Amino acid sequence: MAWRRRWLIVVPFVVLTTATIAVVSKLPARYRAETVIQIVPQRLSQEFVRVTVTERVPDKDRLSSAIQQIRSQPWLEEIVVELNLYPEERRVTSLGTVVNRVRDQLHVATEGAQSLRVGFEAESPAIAMQVTERLAARVISDNIRDREALAGDTSAFLEKQLENARERLVEQEKRLEAYRLRYGSELPTQLQSNLQVIQNLQSQLQALGENLNRDRDRRLLLERQLADLQPEPSATTDGTTAAPAAPGASALARLEAARAELEALEARLQPQHPDVVAARKRLRELQAEVDQGASRRAPITGERPLSSAEVTRNTRIKDLQSDMAGLDRQIAHRLEDEQKLRANLEAYQSRIEAVPTRESELASLTRDYDTLQTLYRNLLTKREDSKVAENLERQQVGEQFKIVDPPRRPDKPSSPDRIRLYLAGAGGGLLLGFALAALFEFRDTRVRIEADVRATTPVPIMGVVPSIVTRRARMRARWARAAATLAAAALFAGCAVVVFKTFRL
Repeated sequence: MAWRRRWLIVVPFVVLTTATIAVVSKLPARYRAETVIQIVPQRLSQEFVRVTVTERVPDKDRLSSAIQQIRSQPWLEEIVVELNLYPEERRVTSLGTVVNRVRDQLHVATEGAQSLRVGFEAESPAIAMQVTERLAARVISDNIRDREALAGDTSAFLEKQLENARERLVEQEKRLEAYRLRYGSELPTQLQSNLQVIQNLQSQLQALGENLNRDRDRRLLLERQLADLQPEPSATTDGTTAAPAAPGASALARLEAARAELEALEARLQPQHPDVVAARKRLRELQAEVDQGASRRAPITGERPLSSAEVTRNTRIKDLQSDMAGLDRQIAHRLEDEQKLRANLEAYQSRIEAVPTRESELASLTRDYDTLQTLYRNLLTKREDSKVAENLERQQVGEQFKIVDPPRRPDKPSSPDRIRLYLAGAGGGLLLGFALAALFEFRDTRVRIEADVRATTPVPIMGVVPSIVTRRARMRARWARAAATLAAAALFAGCAVVVFKTFRL
């Protein structure tokens, strides 16, 4: 069958192969330049420099983000304008259409967990290399800029938080200082000193009470001595009581006692106090009584002169009255001191009673102050680490993208794969020829050999007559073969010319 239908097999094979060669040879050659970008970890140990740009993002996600940036519209527009790609198309179409064409020519894929391969196809090897270099440089520069910006934003944020913490800490320090100045004597730290002062005040009160008791006892003794020295009335011959020998002496003693009492009261009481007013009134009455006694005794003549015992008694009375006045003043001073001591004692006792309240308030203030101080110290440490990390990013010592395989100018085109396309065209033509031969053979119902007869009828074959070819038939067959040979030769020559011209161009 193959030999009988050989022209149905050869002709499609030759035609389709020739057409494939002609078409594929006309296809423009495209060149691809590629580069490999890798994530390089930080070159300094985290123990020495703590990086603030700690993007807890897997490397594959970072690579995916880089791929999206490479294929983004702004990036590709900048590259198209910068490298002046496809100027003819930009004159007749929009920039977005050109960008879409450039995006279709991009080949970006990840290699492993930390590498990214970037490639670009173009009709010119120089353009392919330039675009690839520009994309790789843009990835690296944008990564460095983003990390520097992130480090700078982190430093600025920490600086702002630190300033806020400093203001709050200063404000809390002022509150704590004002509280200590206001309640310094009631704080728990002053408890022992307050107790010591109270103990001293109690000792002073006790000693002052003992001194007061001694002074009062001595005054009572002086009062008894003064009462014993007062003149007693004497009886006359007619049984009546005679007047005292010196009626003015007792009034004078009472006057001195009243004056001493008034001085003592004025020393420890206010002038408008009722006791002071009563003492003044009593002093005026005694003064008036003394004055009246002196006026009554003035006209009397022949008065009996005082004896030496009376003079001594009067002198002793004055001395006792003077001692009593001194004791009254001393008692008044001691009472005033006792009042001051008791007031101080009450004040210190109130301080001790306020200690639990002040302790609770101070604990609250101190707790807030300690919290703010710890926060301020932590922020200060982080701010310093952030500055070091910012300098690290500026000097490009931290984690970054790095080109490990720079793009090179391609020496041969990456597409189309002409050999593969040629083989595909030849194979298609051969398959088409065999398909046509099989189709024609299937549709051909002529009987040619004995097997065809046996397949079409059950009648037994009695004999086989060989083919009788006449001279005329042989001539026709020769002319047909010659015509077919010439046609095949012309076809092959035409295909050869097409192929030659195609490859030559």
